[in-house]
Formats: sequence, C-alpha cells, structure tokens
Amino acid sequence: MNIIIFGPPGAGKGTQAKYLVEKLNKFQISTGDMLREEIKKDSEIGKKILNNMNDGKFVDDEIVNKLLERIIFDPLKKNKLIFDGYPRTINQAKNLEILLNKSNQKIDYIFFLNVNKDAIIKRIEKRKVLEKRSDDDASTILKRYETYMEVTKPVLDYYANNENFHEIDGSMQINDISQKIEEKLRV
Repeated sequence: MNIIIFGPPGAGKGTQAKYLVEKLNKFQISTGDMLREEIKKDSEIGKKILNNMNDGKFVDDEIVNKLLERIIFDPLKKNKLIFDGYPRTINQAKNLEILLNKSNQKIDYIFFLNVNKDAIIKRIEKRKVLEKRSDDDASTILKRYETYMEVTKPVLDYYANNENFHEIDGSMQINDISQKIEEKLRV
C-alpha cells in the first residue's frame, strides 16, 4: 500500500512516516530530506533549493517531480511508499497520480495532520534546537506556514472528497496520533 501524510510544517509528518516505515516495512519519501540532501551536494539544483527554502518558499514542482520519479519507478519500493509532505501543490498531486498510474500503483490512504499555527510555531522552535535545522527560524516558520496555507489548501480540497482521506488532530500526543492512524489502517 502507498500512503500520503500531509499537513503544515511541523505537524509531525516525518515522525508519523518514520513510525509507519518501521511498523509496515515501507519506504519514507520525504521531499524535505531529498531536498536537503541535494543542498548538501552543493549542486546548482541544491543552490536553487536553498534560496527557495531560506525565502520561506516551496521548491519548484519541476525539481521535486524529477527527484520523485526515480523513487516511484524503483521496483523495490513499488506499493511500499509513504509520502511525507508530498504533494504540496495541485500540480504535484496530479503529477503523483500520473506517475503512480504509469507504474501501476495507487494511493491507498491519505492522512491530513491538522495543527493550528501556534502549536506549529512551538514545535518548530523546539525542532530547530534539537535537529539544528537552518530552515527553522521564527520568520521563516511564519512564511512557510502562510505559504503552506495558501498553496496547499487546494491540495487539501483536492483530496478531501477521496474515500481514503482521513483528517487527524495533529495537536495530540505522538502516540495518540499513531494510534488514530493505525485504527484507520486496521493494523
């Protein structure tokens, strides 16, 4: 099965994706991790990504889609994907659908971790200290949250009518969120 976990920055997508990877023997597809890896390589693409992230913007769909295509067509990962924070735009959602169709796959579950702005700011400030992430300063957090709400709201609307769509209160404790997801997955 393939799963999408999405929500605003700091909603706990990565935490829940990691949990499901271990529980279900799946592969976490974190566009954030993929992008940070590209930045570490100090490539031209990495420099563009860094500029966008530092400005609180999302990275161009074209870049993300190319990085993602390699993963989706990897036969070892077929029907074992957990998308962490992807798709973020309607274009990405449609691209994902096309890629999955071409590779004979589908999305089985969509989880939206809904968390308010104040909780997000507290979580990200804590994460900045613990994970030493350069993209987690206060002004960037607010820009990323506002960008998320503006750009990703249409994606939420796009998936909301899907029978596999589940909204989860992302402000709960980590274990409670995991339990709610497990109940939906029936695992």
